[in-house]
Amino acid sequence: MEKRKFGSTDMEVSILGFGGAEIGYEGADAATVERLLGSALDAGLNVIDTAECYRNSEELIGQAVSHRRQEFYLFTKCGHASGFDAPDWDPVMLAQQIDRSLKRLKTDYVDLVQLHSCSEELLRRGEVIEVLQKARDAGKTRYIGYSGDAGDALYAVQCGAFDTLQTSLNIADQQAIDLTVPEARKRGMGVIAKRPIANAAWKTGQKPVDSYHHTYWERLQQLDYPELKGSLDETIGTALRFTLSTPGVHTAIVGTKNPGRWQQNADLLKAGPLPQSVYDAIRARFRDVSKGQWAGQR
Repeated sequence: MEKRKFGSTDMEVSILGFGGAEIGYEGADAATVERLLGSALDAGLNVIDTAECYRNSEELIGQAVSHRRQEFYLFTKCGHASGFDAPDWDPVMLAQQIDRSLKRLKTDYVDLVQLHSCSEELLRRGEVIEVLQKARDAGKTRYIGYSGDAGDALYAVQCGAFDTLQTSLNIADQQAIDLTVPEARKRGMGVIAKRPIANAAWKTGQKPVDSYHHTYWERLQQLDYPELKGSLDETIGTALRFTLSTPGVHTAIVGTKNPGRWQQNADLLKAGPLPQSVYDAIRARFRDVSKGQWAGQR
């Protein structure tokens, strides 16, 4: 699988990474996660991204692949109390949370700790950033990053404290292409695209049951892309290739609990970047329909 230099870090990341939300939220069992991640690592994936609030995702990842720790880059996020008797973003809690993540993941360090959708107001106070800097100084993480969108993400990029940005970027969510990714590129930051296939909100042809997908469904109804008129595999491939064709994006994080889905997505990327004319048509349609009013989604 193609790898890209991850900003100014020393990492070369696979263009397709694994996102750990689904295995936690959808109740995947340990044996399934072991098959899923084992086969993905065998096929060349080297990025695994999770978070403290994805239920038991960190534990499942630790159980499944901690014995292969040197084969992949491990990213997690912190910020939401998620089991601690403390408010979100409390600095003492954050430090404890990082230690808990290391135990859950069965490792003594991660490659990246990210603040998880932290507001600009909190970032400006500085305490939450300082917790991550101290964790880096202590060798608990190699790099620190910010995961979020819109104005909060723009401040995180411009403040100069972070090595990486993780942000929503897909055919239904393009604010970052103009707002934050160019700024991140200027600063040599690694860029991780989350939700890179817009949750495949169009896949059934019906409004998704999960309200988390409703915004993308509603946007896609208005966008009415001709590029989404083909088979499901073709349209998912187009969506994923669009995200990875965006200048400045290094890796796209896709979540699944289906052991076969990761390889299918990897196969779709063998077609390479989207033709520039197709990429430009999707961008133009989004601008025309959104009229600059659609913010990046958490």
